[in-house]
Amino acid sequence: MKQRMRTGTGIRGGTRTGIRAAVAAGLALVTVATVSGCAFGRPRVRVPVSFPSPTYSSSYDASASPAYEPTYSPSPTQETYDPDGRSDVRGSSCDFSDSLRQFTYTVSITNPSMSDSFSYDMAVNWMKAKPADGKAYGLHERSITVGPGDTETYTAKYTVNQSSIGQFWFTCEITRAHKTRM
Repeated sequence: MKQRMRTGTGIRGGTRTGIRAAVAAGLALVTVATVSGCAFGRPRVRVPVSFPSPTYSSSYDASASPAYEPTYSPSPTQETYDPDGRSDVRGSSCDFSDSLRQFTYTVSITNPSMSDSFSYDMAVNWMKAKPADGKAYGLHERSITVGPGDTETYTAKYTVNQSSIGQFWFTCEITRAHKTRM
């Protein structure tokens, strides 16, 4: 296979070369004129002699109130609290005594406030664990007051009325710890 090479000897090749030379010469002239600063005139900018001083307004528009206003705003000395006090309560030693036929659960309540006393309305349930069908074996309810920063501990108890109980599975749950400021 032969390779062919084009040469610029024809009319078209010469015309192309002439156009390229003219474009190159034009670009050179524009570059020289731009560098020397005479090709394009600079725009004239007139600066005013004195500028007006800025004005400030210190007036308050009372009608521009926010769209949302809270319904309750505690005073700076009054702490806010969640009436669901279950986060303040810990339970341990979930147990059942065969001889006493009694459920027990140790409950500790810590008041996180350093200024207010709270009353906790407590409910402890001993729930059926296997199957976990939502049935309760027993319920213990008690109200206890806890001072600022204090911890109160007590043992919740529930006695079963049956004389003999076979093997069973249970869990202890703190189902209510309603918190009220005293």
